[in-house]
Amino acid sequence: MTHRILRAAAGLAAAGVAAMFVTAYTADAADPIKIGASLPLTGNFSVPGQKHQEGYELCVELINQKGGALDRPLQLIVSDNRSDTETTLNQTERFINVDKVDVIFGTFSSKLTFPVSSVIEKYGMVNPVPAGGALRIWTRGLKHAFYFQQNAAEYIGSSLQEVIRNLIQEGERPKTAALVHADDFFANAIAAGFLGEVVKSPGGGVVADLSPGYLKEAEIEVVYTETWPEEGFSDWLNLANSVKRSGAELLVVPTASPEEAVQLTRALQTVNAQIKLLYMTQGTQIEYLEGTGKAADGVMMHTSWHEAAPYQGLLAGEPFSNADFQKAYAAKYGHPPDEDSAIPFAVCQGMEQAIRGAGTTDNAKLSEWLHARTKEDPVRTVLGKFSWDERGLPHDRPFLMAQWQGGELKFIYPTDEFEGVAKILYPKPAW
Repeated sequence: MTHRILRAAAGLAAAGVAAMFVTAYTADAADPIKIGASLPLTGNFSVPGQKHQEGYELCVELINQKGGALDRPLQLIVSDNRSDTETTLNQTERFINVDKVDVIFGTFSSKLTFPVSSVIEKYGMVNPVPAGGALRIWTRGLKHAFYFQQNAAEYIGSSLQEVIRNLIQEGERPKTAALVHADDFFANAIAAGFLGEVVKSPGGGVVADLSPGYLKEAEIEVVYTETWPEEGFSDWLNLANSVKRSGAELLVVPTASPEEAVQLTRALQTVNAQIKLLYMTQGTQIEYLEGTGKAADGVMMHTSWHEAAPYQGLLAGEPFSNADFQKAYAAKYGHPPDEDSAIPFAVCQGMEQAIRGAGTTDNAKLSEWLHARTKEDPVRTVLGKFSWDERGLPHDRPFLMAQWQGGELKFIYPTDEFEGVAKILYPKPAW
């Protein structure tokens, strides 16, 4: 039976090295397939980072219960990068050059994924990315990176645009908008799509011209914008008051973490900023509901996963559905999963399918196998089916749109993909 052990945490901490968690395996087993994952278990991204660890660990455990892959057990090595870029880079180099891992599982956030993807690419290893949607990552000619979400961050606004056009009657649609966001790699990318900005690479080249932007295309006037610092911001009440004074009917909030979404929602409630449509890029997590209570009612966000989605995946060569995932996750951790644990689980599913399909852990062949996936012959996961374009972005995968209604996260769009779609709650109930 696999289990997680803390290896020499005190010694590592004394040496300035993040603690490392390793899945154990029986001594008489074949040499394990080593998997390295540098995750933000502490710091600004700790909430989703810890859930990413849970998703990876559950998947590895279930695969090992079925005999592993290629008749070898999987051994997951997780290091805490403390939400820090340099630590992530150092840990990834260590995984590859010291631990000699066979496979890398991606980290959380565009901020960490952008620099570390260059390191992984340098060594010719596959980089299955669970969270890192900024276009600046995907326009650098990476040959071995594959994104396990729906689309690049700059294009997320198209899903909200479709909700407004298709679910809200023309005369009732919001006419003005405020957009406030974190000065974060991912949040900036989402804001660029809504505002129609030109995205540039660090070297100065144009990555994408996103004009006129999703808000202007929807004939919504932007009356207020604001950016808060990536770390250490606490002036939420003043920000909420500024949003209130703008009179915006739609508020778009790209955040860097679920905690930011909680803090701003509380502040908006405190100043009684009545908004017809409130959309946040974080907030599907149970922590958001716990932190906001009834104030969450009517708040909308995009998501890569929903419990009602009847996706049929594969695990250890056998059918494994979204419902199976939820049952296994609840049995192991004692509470339901959310997208921050489902996405990494899908990454693990995809890599295990690649190892089985290629018949090897040779990363060049794993990359070739993943690139060969098509809509007819995809990777199958609890997030649905995946095949990728030459950049490593998925083919035709619109985001799901969800909304908190009466303490439950309801799936509201698209309306024709599967059953169980709830009616949109609009306008948002008063605080």
